[in-house]
Amino acid sequence: MNFALTDEQKMVQEMARNFAEKEIAPYVEEDEANHYYRREILSKMGELGLLGWSIPEEYGGNGMGWIEAVIALYEIAKVHTSWRLSISGNCWGPAMTIYEWGTEEQKRKYIPGLLSGEYVGSFAITEPNAGSDVASMRTFAEDKGDHWLINGTKMWISGGHVSDVGLLYALTEKNKGAKGVSCFIIDYNNTPGVTRIPIETKFGMYAAPTSELVFENAVVPKENLLGPAGRGFQICMWQLNNTRMGCATGAAALSAAALEGAVRYANERTQFGQPIGKFQMIQQQITEMKLEDEAAKLLVYHAAWLKENKLPNQQATSMAKLYACKAAVNAANLAMKIYGSYGYSTEYPCGRWLRDAKQFETLEGTSNIHTMIIANIELGYQPNR
Repeated sequence: MNFALTDEQKMVQEMARNFAEKEIAPYVEEDEANHYYRREILSKMGELGLLGWSIPEEYGGNGMGWIEAVIALYEIAKVHTSWRLSISGNCWGPAMTIYEWGTEEQKRKYIPGLLSGEYVGSFAITEPNAGSDVASMRTFAEDKGDHWLINGTKMWISGGHVSDVGLLYALTEKNKGAKGVSCFIIDYNNTPGVTRIPIETKFGMYAAPTSELVFENAVVPKENLLGPAGRGFQICMWQLNNTRMGCATGAAALSAAALEGAVRYANERTQFGQPIGKFQMIQQQITEMKLEDEAAKLLVYHAAWLKENKLPNQQATSMAKLYACKAAVNAANLAMKIYGSYGYSTEYPCGRWLRDAKQFETLEGTSNIHTMIIANIELGYQPNR
């Protein structure tokens, strides 16, 4: 096995790192304090091709695949976790799903704008009473002949109230469970009957907008159905297996950020006449963080390699997501301990790391769900797709 990056991958890494340091880092604390979504950053990401992974160039893709995407996203998320959502919200969510399941007209209408950053993308699955149990959703799309009439509520939708184009999963047949779910492309700027409400009472991810979406007799054109009616659950699971790579990569990157911060502080802070990094208990904590960080990163790269080579990867993706989120939470917690009282201060990033790390335990499949996926595949109860 060759773990070395190619020259092209090194260029991608350097470009993403420079972008994050120049365009994102200067605004992190300001945007966190103000809960502010800096829309122009998405546009700049699009201009550099940082949204166009794994999609052909004819639709605006950048000609590169999963491994390069993970490398770039890792550098961006290490600076500010909130911005890792852009690749999932634009590329690995709507754009890639439309490319896989959409008509040629849908592909040409929506994908280029999502990859260029002209559009803010999103996908709406979760409801007030439907989280892990996707098939229990109640949002209903009624076929009215020349259009769909949609009613229902979606919760905790990343980017929902700033989104231009998004995927919506809704029932088209009641009492059929997963077989009654369909997927729709929503043009939020031109769809009457949609109320979008920002969710401000969050524990973390302050610079990443989160929303409640209320559909009240929302009128959606018939041609905005994505894929066949009744195939929405399959489309949803296919999409989540892609967007979960964003969670896994973001968590691994946060783990790395916390580790780097802890190492830096352990070498700067002195007690009893020497850097605290010289003390055995601090070294034990640094070692624990390093082991988990390296394991998380390798699991992420392995899942990306499987996807790149079109090999079964559902188990690997869930393994990367589950372990990386554990590594992120533990690294953030240990960093706060190493920083001591200063870790509890908002002058340092420890609180942000810990707040942002916790969301990975629930986002796009709870840790319990990913544990089940891994075990069921290993036991032979379900295939590894």
